[in-house]
Amino acid sequence: MSEHVPFTDNFSDLSNADGYQFEFRCERCGNGYRSAFRRDPRAAGQKIARGLGNLFGGQLSQFTSMAENLLDRSTNSPAKDEALRAATAEIGPRFHQCRGCSDWVCGDVCWNDQVGQCVRCSPALTEELAQLQAEARRQQMRQRLETVDLVGGVDLGRQAQPRCPACGAQSHGGKFCGECGASLVSVRVCTGCRAENPGTSRFCAECGTSLIS
Repeated sequence: MSEHVPFTDNFSDLSNADGYQFEFRCERCGNGYRSAFRRDPRAAGQKIARGLGNLFGGQLSQFTSMAENLLDRSTNSPAKDEALRAATAEIGPRFHQCRGCSDWVCGDVCWNDQVGQCVRCSPALTEELAQLQAEARRQQMRQRLETVDLVGGVDLGRQAQPRCPACGAQSHGGKFCGECGASLVSVRVCTGCRAENPGTSRFCAECGTSLIS
């Protein structure tokens, strides 16, 4: 009976025509490690055979094709299984399987050694407290900020113009463009009846209220 190979869903096969290599990933943070590249000695012989086949042709060329067929890199090949077992033995100690969620996580960042679970299932107290404190600070700042007047002196009834309608320059506030002097007020809202008037109007066309501030 063949041996079972752990790590069934958190590794990638980086093997190529010259040998075998695997990349193992933490299922929480995504960080990982690559196993050492294991060169396949059969690959060198296959290259030599291919070169001789191309040089002499004939029966030697047929022998080259047979050699290529023997160099099996399919998932269930004994050579690849052996390479994966060796890679698992090399990289496996850097990972732990959490009994809470069954994920394989890295020991450097995502493992709570005091509890024996990943930090998602059993957060580290100091790190969790720091995160909660940061969230509380953001919430308190948001609540206090709601009571601060940040728009004092800004005419909220005047239509904002991000760019000058005449030259297209970026507007930084004010009534006139800093580049060409054109008016940035395209619409004037009457403070009396809230009717909209053209930016060049001096008096409201609906109620006669002065639009000049």
